[in-house]
Amino acid sequence: MRRRIAIRGAFSLAVVVLLVVAIWRGPAVLGQGPRQGSPNHSFSHFDEHIDDNAHDMVGEGRHTFRFDTFGDEVFWGDTLQLHKAIEGMRFGGVGPGLSPRAALALGLKVDRRVLPERLIRQLRRGQVDLDDPAVTLALLRLNAVVGVTGFFNQDGSLRSFGIQCALCHSTVDNSVVFGIGHRLDGWANRDLNVGKIIASAPNLQPVADLLGVSVPALQAVLSGWGPGKFDAEVLLDGKAIRPDGAPAATLIPNAFGLAGFNQHTWTGGWGTITYWNALVANIEMGGRGVFFDPRLNSDQFPIAARAGFWNLRVDPDEDRITPKLPALHFYQLAIPAPRPRAGIDFDPEAAERG
Repeated sequence: MRRRIAIRGAFSLAVVVLLVVAIWRGPAVLGQGPRQGSPNHSFSHFDEHIDDNAHDMVGEGRHTFRFDTFGDEVFWGDTLQLHKAIEGMRFGGVGPGLSPRAALALGLKVDRRVLPERLIRQLRRGQVDLDDPAVTLALLRLNAVVGVTGFFNQDGSLRSFGIQCALCHSTVDNSVVFGIGHRLDGWANRDLNVGKIIASAPNLQPVADLLGVSVPALQAVLSGWGPGKFDAEVLLDGKAIRPDGAPAATLIPNAFGLAGFNQHTWTGGWGTITYWNALVANIEMGGRGVFFDPRLNSDQFPIAARAGFWNLRVDPDEDRITPKLPALHFYQLAIPAPRPRAGIDFDPEAAERG
């Protein structure tokens, strides 16, 4: 009997010791993280992992912002056939084609970093024929036009055309000539006449059918937007005109200085930055991805409800948008707001008066 009591007592003592050890080492034992002083070398350089991840996210996000069409060339090229208006009849399209001079007048920008130095010198000397659509096609082959991508056939003809975030939310510093310079990501392109560009597409019938209007009526609305403006809601509610009779298009917002702000849009009523990126990429740009917002399935948004924009689905392997949203968001948060320049961006005397 005494031996049993002794054994039982020893067993109880062992249990108590194990519990004390478990509590003391709890986080490490339960896999909640390495305890202080642990020789676990997989976490010994975690600061470097954070830095590497931040560097990679900025790089991936910048590439998405500048160059990813999200598959929207199916809409802008294959459906609206905008590429045919760009190349013109001379190169297999329709109409006169889009010359560099006309493109710059519409607010399209050119990235000087992509241009050969010889071409930059010729541009500054006025030795490039800016009235020849062939030069526009050459710039597209160089991938030098900010925010757009031309897709070419093997014979050199333009097959399709897509757009990126940078089309509306980047500009250049005009360091070569007006409209040609270094990229300025995040700066709204207030020179860009989006409506007039869309109105030039040879096949606007699908959009006209969606809105329930004629093509001439649609072209009139688009042409009335003016430079630096876009109507992000017309494809949702179909209201192209404000109650006062003016166009419903609003100024294109900047995409810099977003860190610390939860809501993305000027009204703040839609959603987060990532939500708005998903809405724009799927609905406004015509990319291929997943989007869900039951608020759009209502009488307030008859176009979106009828078209099913509130619940867009694709096979996960074909989703060109959702996997890109985290890095895109990270890059946008990293873009700082430029410091206002006295006498250029604001009146210093008025600022002093308050």
